Amino acid sequence: MGPHPAVAAIRLAVRRVLHEVRSEAARTDRPPLVLVACSGGADSMALASALAFEAPRCGLLAGGVTVDHGLQAGSAARAGEVADRLTELGLSPVEAVAVRVDGGGGPEAAARSARYTALDAVAERHGATAVLLGHTRDDQAETVLLGLARGSGTRSLAGMAAVFPGLSGAPDAAPRYRRPFLAIDRQTTRRACLVQAIPVWDDPHNSDPSFTRSRVRHEALPVLEKALGRGVVEALARTAQLSRDDADALDAWAHDAERAATRPDGTLEIAALRELPPAVRRRVLRRAAIAAGAPAGSLFARHIEETDRLITAWRGQSPLNLPGRVEASRQGGRLVLQQANECRRAAEPSRAE
Repeated sequence: MGPHPAVAAIRLAVRRVLHEVRSEAARTDRPPLVLVACSGGADSMALASALAFEAPRCGLLAGGVTVDHGLQAGSAARAGEVADRLTELGLSPVEAVAVRVDGGGGPEAAARSARYTALDAVAERHGATAVLLGHTRDDQAETVLLGLARGSGTRSLAGMAAVFPGLSGAPDAAPRYRRPFLAIDRQTTRRACLVQAIPVWDDPHNSDPSFTRSRVRHEALPVLEKALGRGVVEALARTAQLSRDDADALDAWAHDAERAATRPDGTLEIAALRELPPAVRRRVLRRAAIAAGAPAGSLFARHIEETDRLITAWRGQSPLNLPGRVEASRQGGRLVLQQANECRRAAEPSRAE
């Protein structure tokens, strides 16, 4: 008799990812190491159990890491318990890492940044080839709804990538992070833990209405399911994949267009930009603003639209102030995006010694 259908489903999802990791890994004397990031919740514990089962069968080493954000009483002890459970599953190495959550962008964004910084450090320390994350199809649907509410365009609707290099990784960096469960629902991961008698911890933050994602999970999605019928989560997850395909194609076009429009001095040629479709041109402007120092998370659609007007509706406007002290200005037939202090130095007349 085979495993329970829920267990079979999570193992198959992990097996597929491990085969990809194995085929992409450089050939060395030591088998590649794959880590699982585990909070102790049902999704990540199910992922850890599947990794522990499948990795040896794929010729891979498997370890785990849990991050203590220090945001709740007893979090250090809980992280230790999660690390013990990962060890009991047969994972090695296993680490519990404490981080300090601070910085801008709100508590959720700050915690996420601290978490990935810690995961990157552990992966580097142990030479891990990949880090697996337990986000499910339900998480993907929530992410799409949040992107829709922000009105941030196709890339926001693309949700979470199945494979990505990390928060600070360059676009051409090797893919470190993988999400095997984006096609699996949360109910399946919880059932897999139940039938395997794996203890799980339900983070109270996940049901705290002060967090936007929690409100989407417990209020918005149930209302949509009630009004539109079952299948909303699946439809939103499917929208993410379709949007990601479109966004990837547009981003590739924008990359080539930016290279063609960039002058030797680093400024952008207005005539070349004006000929581009709006969707491509605005991607070029966003890339240029980020390259000049604008934080990606603080650069919104309104900033790009106003910058775009320097090209399409030029009436002698003053330079624009973008996040990160970046200034966008039109100088003759050029669009200049650079740090505001650089703009002032360029404008100052030279003085004799």
